[in-house]
Amino acid sequence: MTLEPRRGVSLYQRYRRGLFITAFLAAPVTLYLIYVISPNLQAFYIAMTDWRGVTATPAFIGLDNFQRLLGDSVFWKAVTHNVALLVLLPVVTIVIALFFAFLLNLGGRQGVSGIRGSTFYRVVFFFPQVLAVTIVAVLFQQVFRPDGSGMLNGPLMALGLEPVGFLSDPDVAFWSVLGVLVWQAVGFYVVLFSAGLAGIPRDMFEAAQIDGANRITLFFRVTLPLLWDTVQVAWVYLGILAMDVFAIVWVMTDQQGGPDWSTTVMAAEIYRNAFEYFRFGYASALGVVMFLFTVGFAILSLRLSRRERIEY
Repeated sequence: MTLEPRRGVSLYQRYRRGLFITAFLAAPVTLYLIYVISPNLQAFYIAMTDWRGVTATPAFIGLDNFQRLLGDSVFWKAVTHNVALLVLLPVVTIVIALFFAFLLNLGGRQGVSGIRGSTFYRVVFFFPQVLAVTIVAVLFQQVFRPDGSGMLNGPLMALGLEPVGFLSDPDVAFWSVLGVLVWQAVGFYVVLFSAGLAGIPRDMFEAAQIDGANRITLFFRVTLPLLWDTVQVAWVYLGILAMDVFAIVWVMTDQQGGPDWSTTVMAAEIYRNAFEYFRFGYASALGVVMFLFTVGFAILSLRLSRRERIEY
């Protein structure tokens, strides 16, 4: 009887493979620990000190900064605006993006093909993503100008109507910021959902039409369930965007979060406390709260939107 050599990977080969993977990952993991994990851990420590950015050994004050947050009215306004954005920005953006993606990919005469010129429209929708955030903010400062040179107020004044204080009226400023964020984000998700629709076999849409499905039924019973994983990812990304709207708020709005703190968000208050008031300990406490909000939102969204995967 002859003995055959044992099949599979030998211990030496496994060792070499593990050594190669370790060597390959050593540099990026080290850089990640130094430049990402370490600063975040330091922020947790600084949040429990009274550091003002100049002393080498700040005094440890425990949870005093977090207790101070509870009585800070500006902080609660910022939290309110971030929570509103967490709800409104993903909902509005995804609804609009799904509508346009469905129209571009399944809006043809037969209902299973895109409309004429759909590629051109995708480029147009995606164009805001090419612009830097600061450019978008400066652009909409001019659009929302309260005088006759404003793109929106100019026609209103020409018709004899009163100009609208898009950025100067506390009741309107937040909604102006939300509109800009939706305008900037929706094009990317139109392209993302279009890519998801392109991966769905057209036979499924044709079969649904043969069974008598109209456009609305086709969207809610076929398109949306098959795109659910993509929608879930988009929801999380937009939620993270809603927590990180510093540039738009700081550059575009009056008083970097005004008027009367009507557009301020947590990121703006972190910057203000750190680099205007030099309260780095307090700013770090704000950063910790913002971190917990972001992680909590991501976990909650993934939990609530979890459903059985549809294979096709």
